[in-house]
Amino acid sequence: MGQWERFLEPYKQAVSELKIKLKGMRTQFEIENTNSPIEFVTGRVKPLASIYDKSLGKGIVFEPSDTLAKEIPDIAGLRMMCQFVDDIETVVEMLRARKDIRVVEERDYISNKKQSGYRSYHMIIEYPVQTIHGEINILAEIQIRTLAMNFWASIEHSLNYKYKGVFPEEIKKRLQYAAEAAFRLDEEMSLIRGEIQEAQKYFSANKELSTPRIHGHTEERHRQR
Repeated sequence: MGQWERFLEPYKQAVSELKIKLKGMRTQFEIENTNSPIEFVTGRVKPLASIYDKSLGKGIVFEPSDTLAKEIPDIAGLRMMCQFVDDIETVVEMLRARKDIRVVEERDYISNKKQSGYRSYHMIIEYPVQTIHGEINILAEIQIRTLAMNFWASIEHSLNYKYKGVFPEEIKKRLQYAAEAAFRLDEEMSLIRGEIQEAQKYFSANKELSTPRIHGHTEERHRQR
């Protein structure tokens, strides 16, 4: 096993374990038949090319080290998606209350959006990973955002890669406008939150009720054939 594989393995373990635990939070809401503030969870370990770019930007030697692990706290990254803006604070509070992670830093890019229009809530956490050589504390970043914020961020990330961070003025203006439009959408959806959640519950309940009938009808058709 190479030095980078050895260095990144605990990060992969951390992402794998945290995805299960954070998805478990959503499952618990479903079991209690309560509206979940979590829509879905994703996670990844930053690719070496991205680690290299970030280490270059920070003036850090590109090699596995404690310095690199400390200065690039988002090598392990997770995203938690919410339907509504208000859900973000609920998720943040739940993460703060967990005993298996320690919150190191928080950055609120929702109340204080970036100049580009970017909105999200970032938490740097410390998570203990158990290895055959003992416990290793891994830094990870958790981003909590709405689906609309995530859509905008995904597009902005792709364009940023294309233009190497130097956007044409027209593109920059349109991105800012799109960011505001996405946030207005979130605000409008929050105003009819009750109606949306009631409709989703109604849809889920009726879908579950209709499923046996569909299967039964299908089985009957097969018997007739």
